Amino acid sequence: MTNELSNQIDLENMPPSMNFQSLVLMMIAVVVGTALATVILPAWLPGLAASLLGPNPQVYWFLSRSSAIIAYFLLWFSMVLGVMITNKMALIWPGGPLAYDLHQHASLLGLAYALFHGLILIGDKYINFNLAQVLTPFASLNYSPIWVGLGQIGFYLWGGVALSFYVRKNIGRRGWRLIHFTSFLVYLAALLHGITSGTDSGTLGMSLWYWFSGGSLLFLTIYRVLVSLRSPELETAA
Repeated sequence: MTNELSNQIDLENMPPSMNFQSLVLMMIAVVVGTALATVILPAWLPGLAASLLGPNPQVYWFLSRSSAIIAYFLLWFSMVLGVMITNKMALIWPGGPLAYDLHQHASLLGLAYALFHGLILIGDKYINFNLAQVLTPFASLNYSPIWVGLGQIGFYLWGGVALSFYVRKNIGRRGWRLIHFTSFLVYLAALLHGITSGTDSGTLGMSLWYWFSGGSLLFLTIYRVLVSLRSPELETAA
């Protein structure tokens, strides 16, 4: 038990697995890439855009939906690892430090995919979102404003959780834990947003994926609570 607790405590002193400059560059790349795809290329190469997209282009919607699925997977994976880190499971496999690195990388990469998911919709002429509607919760009057707004709020909360990796030593263990508890709100918002806004949510594959991901995270969370009740020292060391 002592070695397990030491392994968990050492995680507090680990530096962020992705430095802040890399995170900023990744987000800039997403913004520049989506601007290039939705504004610059169609303006510079209208003939190419017309030949690729046709009179009723759906490529932007497909890009948005596929990036949303990837972002949701990375959020789920990060959440699973986060819960495993706070109990014995991550110490058995894949190991505390590796689980922490994967946990942070999955969260930050998922955040980048979520940003791309929203911004690329500016190019979709059916929904016809503008930048303000993409960035402002509940402003998407053209398509499911409540559920899209819930996803937008989840994105901003996710950003707050992800940025807390870089201020962990400044906010203390209590502040860190409080911020990370909001991850469950982020996941719930993403799950509801995906189920209600995704055009393929009714398919068998996506339905099974939502049930599996939500059920597995619920199981691990209940297990985490039971572990903390049986071993209070793990709760204070997490």
